[in-house]
Amino acid sequence: MIGKNSLFGPIDPAVESGYSDPPARKGFFTDTSVCIGCKACEVACKEWNAIPDDGFDFLGMSYDNTGALGASTWRHVAFIEQPAGRRDGGSSAPVDLGMPSIRTSDGDTAAEEDGKPDFRWLMSSDVCKHCTHAACLDVCPTGSLFRTEFGTVVVQDDICNGCGYCVPACPYGVIERRKGPEGAKNVGIAQKCTLCYDRLGAGMTPACAQACPTESIQFGDVDELRRRAEERLEKLHADGVQEARLYGHDPNDGVGGAGAFFLLLDEPEVYGLPPDPVVTTRDLPRMFNRATAAAVTLFAGAVLSFLGRRR
Repeated sequence: MIGKNSLFGPIDPAVESGYSDPPARKGFFTDTSVCIGCKACEVACKEWNAIPDDGFDFLGMSYDNTGALGASTWRHVAFIEQPAGRRDGGSSAPVDLGMPSIRTSDGDTAAEEDGKPDFRWLMSSDVCKHCTHAACLDVCPTGSLFRTEFGTVVVQDDICNGCGYCVPACPYGVIERRKGPEGAKNVGIAQKCTLCYDRLGAGMTPACAQACPTESIQFGDVDELRRRAEERLEKLHADGVQEARLYGHDPNDGVGGAGAFFLLLDEPEVYGLPPDPVVTTRDLPRMFNRATAAAVTLFAGAVLSFLGRRR
């Protein structure tokens, strides 16, 4: 039975969707502090799910050649280059990952401070958030999008009619209709990460997490992942990384907490994430109630007007 607050607030998404005895909710915890930008997750995702390539264009965005999440990019590794220290005047040190140094036109290495490079890379493997309250589910007219027993959100390719209602409904801009390339399957159909639903049913780890060499992408029960995330955050703060923060882990946030959440080393906007996402269908019940009340009032007024004329 869908409750009064079913479009917001903490819930168990599988139970809310009608599963009587579902397994523990599954999800991802992505620790960006140990991401090395190898893109193994992108490749593994494409190989397992038979996703067409995005082309091999040079975007001029550091080592990022996919640009953003989309119908043919279910995992996207972002590369953000920053000068040493926070832009707000803070003193966070650059993270030395052993990546190539920036060189000047005369071939010399760029200026360094205290023997460390004067810039840092922030790397993050982004993915569908598998929201507790998923607006894409609310607006889908065919039932193509459905909630699995693991609490994840999946598109059924053979039921989707390509209407695109889910695209603007997603507060993260994750879901997209596939546009090509020519000859690719599911062109015109909404596509996004399934959290490897077929692998979960066989007791396997999703392809991206299986391929991650640093365990930046961790897969497991969401409650356990939240505990790990809190412990990792406490350790980073104790080590002096005060700008570290969690994103999407809070069940009381605007989407009821995400099934895929992150540890970030800067503000969400730096990674292209909305700072305070809210499920876009949250106010639908109130809007419907007001529209119904207005319609009833107009109908009653019309009836009274008609009866008054007959007298």
